[in-house]
Amino acid sequence: MTTVGKRGASSPRELTRISDRFSFIYIERAVIHAADNAITAADGDGVRHLPSATIGTLLLGPGTKISQQAIRLLGESGVGIVWVGEHGVRYYAGGRALSRSSALAEAQARLWANPRTRLNVARAMYSLRFPDEDPAGCSRRKLLGMEGDRVKTCYRTEAARTGIRWRGRRYVQGDFASGDAPNQAVTAAGQCMYGIAQSVVAALGCIPGLGFVHSGHELSFALDIADLYKTEIGIPIAFEVAAESGEDIGARVRRALRDRVHAERLLERCVRDVKTLLTPGMEESIPTEEDDPIRDRVRLQSDRGEELESGRNLGEGLIW
Repeated sequence: MTTVGKRGASSPRELTRISDRFSFIYIERAVIHAADNAITAADGDGVRHLPSATIGTLLLGPGTKISQQAIRLLGESGVGIVWVGEHGVRYYAGGRALSRSSALAEAQARLWANPRTRLNVARAMYSLRFPDEDPAGCSRRKLLGMEGDRVKTCYRTEAARTGIRWRGRRYVQGDFASGDAPNQAVTAAGQCMYGIAQSVVAALGCIPGLGFVHSGHELSFALDIADLYKTEIGIPIAFEVAAESGEDIGARVRRALRDRVHAERLLERCVRDVKTLLTPGMEESIPTEEDDPIRDRVRLQSDRGEELESGRNLGEGLIW
């Protein structure tokens, strides 16, 4: 079996920073293969070539078939892969991190393991979402109540702005069609945002399951990050699309959201926000895929925080 130190490494020219990638690409009813450093998508309209290193998240819709070679290429390029239902998105699998450093994962684990620092990060997340409010001193329950009130207000505000009649948030899991047009649009936008956040979390080498607001899910931290942009980007896009027409809501929301995310360079902002939350005051000193996308950093832990060089047999000549 190939060890972590012996695996092949892509050259810097073959990898693109997650902040410079397309947020997501949606493909349905196509056969996907790999050709050199690109994936090919063949359907009734022909064959399209997509460089794997330019994709943040690949959304695979109904009727999609993908080869093992394509999955391997996408994994090596750090692409998040999401299998998509006809009207919604649910994350099932993703590529390896672009970062070879565990610095952000270790910082995240330290913050998460301490109840006090975990609450501090939750407060910082609230401040990023609603900078006009001061969450200092608020308990976790208080933060959740404040967040819920702000989201409800956002729904009402966007409904009034777009002229939509809003009867409240209603969503039956697994039954996309049961909701009205604005509810379907909100669901589609939220699920796409989760895919985008997961691609950034995976690329930076963070731990998706260690959330500071969400808990108990394998993607809790990705859900935390996606929610940072819900009231600013996701909900407004959803209401704008629903106000235009109730037809083909899911696809139209995806296209509108993709254009807005690209125009506002959300991936770059998302990378910056993750680093700020997990390493406040020292985010620029944390190595990520932006700094060195191909170098393995493997050390062995010893006593009192000392790190030893890996790849050596430490059982020879030591005194215990």
